[in-house]
Amino acid sequence: MDAPTDMLRTPTGGKPSLYARHQKVYPKLAHGRFRQLKWLVMAVTLMIYYVTPWLRWDRGEAFPDQAVLIDIPARRFYFFFIEIWPQQIYLLAGLLIFAALVLFLVTSVAGRVWCGYTCPQTVWTDLFVMIERVFEGDRSERIRRDRGPLTLDKLWRKTTKHAVWLLVAMGTGGAWIFYFVDAPTLLNRLFSFEASTPAYVFAGLFTLTTYVLGGFAREQVCTYMCPWPRIQAGLQDEHSLLVTYRAWRGETRAPYAKGADWSGRGHCIDCGNCVTVCPQGIDIRDGQQLPCIGCALCIDACDSVMDKVGLPRGLVAYDTLENLSSKATGAAARIRLIRPRTLLYGGLLLFVAGLMAVALATASKLDVTVLHDRNPLFVALTDGGTRNGYTLKIVNRTHDTRHLALSLEDLPDATLTIVGDDSHENLIVARSDDLRSVRVFVTLPRERHARERHEFTFALTDHDSGLTSRVDAVFNGPGQ
Repeated sequence: MDAPTDMLRTPTGGKPSLYARHQKVYPKLAHGRFRQLKWLVMAVTLMIYYVTPWLRWDRGEAFPDQAVLIDIPARRFYFFFIEIWPQQIYLLAGLLIFAALVLFLVTSVAGRVWCGYTCPQTVWTDLFVMIERVFEGDRSERIRRDRGPLTLDKLWRKTTKHAVWLLVAMGTGGAWIFYFVDAPTLLNRLFSFEASTPAYVFAGLFTLTTYVLGGFAREQVCTYMCPWPRIQAGLQDEHSLLVTYRAWRGETRAPYAKGADWSGRGHCIDCGNCVTVCPQGIDIRDGQQLPCIGCALCIDACDSVMDKVGLPRGLVAYDTLENLSSKATGAAARIRLIRPRTLLYGGLLLFVAGLMAVALATASKLDVTVLHDRNPLFVALTDGGTRNGYTLKIVNRTHDTRHLALSLEDLPDATLTIVGDDSHENLIVARSDDLRSVRVFVTLPRERHARERHEFTFALTDHDSGLTSRVDAVFNGPGQ
């Protein structure tokens, strides 16, 4: 039993540690079309994130004019002209399903494009590394400075870098809470120390997470914390376009001297540039790996080297696993974007988009639900009649007060009584953007008790528009 343990002992007799310390990744600045694309995506996504809470949208007096607002106290989600109530949570579910299907489709076509370009962790890590590069230089300078002694130059550079990181993190945390409260109002309250405690707590929490994840955790989030790398493999196949090293062309790799003959060797000169620019610190030449986020910076690095040595670009490129196998044997390669997997995701995407469009187009501005009293189910009156009690939940999603006339259908001889301050003629006033509960009694005379249950309909007619909303209900009686 002790033999396997003894085999793990070090020469000094102690057991070796199975824990390896994290090696900091120092990504080198890449130059090329994919790096430019990442700069563009970073600028656009950050602008959307920071600017959106300040966009205005006129909804009328007494209603918030923030274009995108998650109003928790009022239980509303405003998105420009769309207003979602708690009863319409299915729209939010549909939006999440739609986003997931988009992600599935994109991943099946081009791998982890989301991770490499638009994931918040990638965007803010790019931003933090850019700030670090401004104050501490590119890869070699940062490595040399970190390994060197503490000097005044090193101290002010790192102090300033962390100060800017914190400012960015504070802006990020502040921008997030602006999505939940009117942005200009909350900004004034934050700086005048009049904001609520939760506002400061959540702003501080988001500031801390942004600072830690963007400044320190970085690639460890993608490798160890995020579940997506483990899911995306199931969405890809041999026809998915992935960032790949074309070993059939690059091997056997060897250093290159200017003017040397290329015969009998591969095009890879083993310069390591594809590794030094990788924000994950991996070697794409080792094949598909879980930490790879598909940012394609290694393509830029390799293409620049190929240009210098006078060889065609594309030693590292977007390609499919099927093409790699085909080219290695000299067979023709092809790209298949339309295949069963992409057709399935695309079809589901169109289906969900259609359902969402129909749901938004047909969403009622007046919702009525009826709750029958459960105890007692009916009340026997002294004159021999029977009375049932109901609670009507009326949701007026318009920004205008509505006057609704309540009536009964398919229940002859029934008497309707509204409990409360509503006027005669069974008129109900539904205020704008409000939920109202109305208590109602329905009474049937003695001679109408031929059956124990009577199905009927409550009808609410808008006095201004003339439109009628109907909801089915049941009247319970004692039977014969």
